[in-house]
Amino acid sequence: MGANDKVTSFDIATLAGVSQPTVSRALRGDKTVSEGTRLRIEAIARQLNYTVDKNASSLRRGKSNTLALLFFEDLLPDESWINPFFLSMLGPILQTCAKRGYDLLTSFQQLSTDWHVDYEDSRKADGIILLGYGDYEIYRIRLEQLVAQGTHFVRWGSVDQHALGMTIGCDNRRGGRDAGAHLIARGCSRIAFLGDASSHYPEFRDRYAGLSDVLREAGHAVDPGLHVDALSTEQSGYEGASRLIARDVKFDSIFAGSDLIAIGALRALDEHGLSVPGDVALIGFDDIPAASLTRQPLTTVAQDYLRAGEVLVDALIGQIDRKPVTPTLLAPRLVTRMTA
Repeated sequence: MGANDKVTSFDIATLAGVSQPTVSRALRGDKTVSEGTRLRIEAIARQLNYTVDKNASSLRRGKSNTLALLFFEDLLPDESWINPFFLSMLGPILQTCAKRGYDLLTSFQQLSTDWHVDYEDSRKADGIILLGYGDYEIYRIRLEQLVAQGTHFVRWGSVDQHALGMTIGCDNRRGGRDAGAHLIARGCSRIAFLGDASSHYPEFRDRYAGLSDVLREAGHAVDPGLHVDALSTEQSGYEGASRLIARDVKFDSIFAGSDLIAIGALRALDEHGLSVPGDVALIGFDDIPAASLTRQPLTTVAQDYLRAGEVLVDALIGQIDRKPVTPTLLAPRLVTRMTA
């Protein structure tokens, strides 16, 4: 090459002893290229000061090389509200997009708008990542339309045989079992659950099912009177715990469907003169940053948001590249602190 010649991926392929498509895949982080080959190609590219022409690459492949991330309002009183757990995923999603050679568009949507139609018309991105959904029965209608349109999408949610589209999620039932087993090991038997454990909120339903499993296995009753519906906000957790206390039923512990619910419940217990964990043990779910910052740091079931961000992006890119992808369950992890 002359001094002023522009370096191409074909030049790198010749020096690396591989094909040009292999160079392209390696430089966009495609996992089908072995690590040794990828490192060799990246080293040659750096040595030649080669940079990927993303616009040309996108035109050749008929792609925008852009993914869209949609956060959803959960139709609750909190204006512009997004679950802190989903915000924790944003960094890992951005980082994985950068490694894979994709840009990321982010947007905040309401379930009441025709966001699914907007996406179909605009085609600003090659596929979409969906985080949050509020009432799943409403959300499901939009998912059915995305499937019918042939849209590439992946969502975070409950993974089961009834799930629509590509779903990545936490093993919520296992998380419920872990929480229940921990409380039973502490001597608890009257474990209350705060969360709407219905088809409208399938992740809460799975967490409650896991708790119920271990209660039965330990020979304890699953008392419907110890289940109180609550949505994933501090206020709803406060109100749910207050209703539980007002029922005047015996309980020695609470498993909250989310950390936000648990934080609200902690305030209600305190106002009613119940000490935690002395009178009532308390466990949340998610391990949001606030869980370790409460007056009594919260024992909780942690979801792996770092791994979640990577798996969501790779599953979506796999769909776009017409590769086989499967729903994925990520293992939860119990984090013990002061409340249980």
